[in-house]
Amino acid sequence: MPDYCFFKKGMKTVVLESADLDGASQLTAKGYEKQFEEVCATNEKHALARFADIRREKRIDSHNFLAGAGAMPLIGVLTAVAVYLFRKK
Repeated sequence: MPDYCFFKKGMKTVVLESADLDGASQLTAKGYEKQFEEVCATNEKHALARFADIRREKRIDSHNFLAGAGAMPLIGVLTAVAVYLFRKK
């Protein structure tokens, strides 16, 4: 199975085989930005679907991290209040 790389310009994403250096240089000249992700897939359609999955998982991970980062201080404050109330008695 060939490896595919991705180029993005605005909302448009183009899939190329990693071995296609000429196509990559043409896209870069047109203003496309090479993306970090590379996948191994049977064809371009499957590669693009996998790329979308990777990006979706990245957004979910970011959201979950931010949700946890917001809840942890609240848990800390509630724990401190509970400890204060128990020690007061």
